[in-house]
Amino acid sequence: MTKTHNFLLAGVGGQGTILASNVLAEVGLAAGFDVKKSEVHGMAQRGGSVNTHIRWDADRVYSPLVGLGEADFLLAFEQAEALRYVEYLHPGGLAVVNDHSIEPITVTSGGAHYPTAQELRATYAQVTENLHLVPGTAIASELGNPRTANVVLLGALAVFLEVPDEIWQEVIESRVPPKYVDLNRQAFLRGRESVSGAG
Repeated sequence: MTKTHNFLLAGVGGQGTILASNVLAEVGLAAGFDVKKSEVHGMAQRGGSVNTHIRWDADRVYSPLVGLGEADFLLAFEQAEALRYVEYLHPGGLAVVNDHSIEPITVTSGGAHYPTAQELRATYAQVTENLHLVPGTAIASELGNPRTANVVLLGALAVFLEVPDEIWQEVIESRVPPKYVDLNRQAFLRGRESVSGAG
């Protein structure tokens, strides 16, 4: 078992970033790691930036915070947020990014530029070759509920972690209402499929 895993999750309020971080923390615990988590979501209800630091360690985690250049895994629920936190990813780290944009009013009103997917790739290419753009929102919409994009992305991330699928499924099922269990199970599996062969 790898000794440490440092994760940074980044998104916009309403995307389910906090639920995803709770699942990821509980999966780490169920897999036998010591886990610490710290989250920032002061403006989440207004569509503001949300980020969560999670650390797993086979021995003990002393601080929940992930420093600049220390994240082994960056899970971003929106493209601009992926760029906002790229400095946290260590060279060669893994980034799973939702291929989805939420343009703020400063962009829609014509006053600011929203980064393109090409700009995202070029920026990440300076840090890592391990960038995976996942159509999380599109997959979730196909399944009938765009709000499950967070679970699609967790499914993609799970490909790169040595944790049995059963643990992921049990934690997700414990975190969602019973009537959404099957939907979330499908979302998780579709996320895995989206990066199959990459892990």
